[in-house]
Amino acid sequence: MELKVINASGQAAASVTASDALFGRDYNEALVHQVVTAYLANARSGNRAQKGRSDVAKSTRKPWRQKGTGRARAGMASSPLWRGGGKIFPSSPDENFTQKVNRKMYRAGVATILSQLVREDRLVVVDAFTAETPKTKAFAAKLAAMGLNERTLIVTDNLDENLYLASRNLPNVLVLEPSQADPVSLVRFKKVLVTREALKQIEEILA
Repeated sequence: MELKVINASGQAAASVTASDALFGRDYNEALVHQVVTAYLANARSGNRAQKGRSDVAKSTRKPWRQKGTGRARAGMASSPLWRGGGKIFPSSPDENFTQKVNRKMYRAGVATILSQLVREDRLVVVDAFTAETPKTKAFAAKLAAMGLNERTLIVTDNLDENLYLASRNLPNVLVLEPSQADPVSLVRFKKVLVTREALKQIEEILA
């Protein structure tokens, strides 16, 4: 598998050899869906809590007598049928949303996403990507010169302070190291820019 390497003007200047198993895999929509869904589910903190009928601050006194009023019978104001009453099946703060995905499946899912990015011409490689100054304006101009005007994920082997500071104020740009590249980010961004060294590290991680 040959991936194109672009220069500072966004033109294809060379090519780099990449793993066929990682960038030439057939698309498996079910696997990608499972991996992305599991990643999002595992990121949930599970700290929401609701009150049952025994938890709400209501009196347990019977609101009115059982018969003779013409109204429906009622036992207590904490009834789930009443406004302000307790929840019938309340969510627990220790609720577990995690989904298990085998390591082999996860790596295959990420490889499938990377292969689809290559097929859709959304993944490009550069020799290196740095920021000379921590200025967002200069950083944005550099991306524009390379033709990266859409949502862009940058995977670099050297995330220094200048690069971090220059990119953090751009809402449509995210800079990560190879070990931090996740399925959701790879799917969410329109363009993925990878340095040569980061490409080698990704291949080692997913080998």
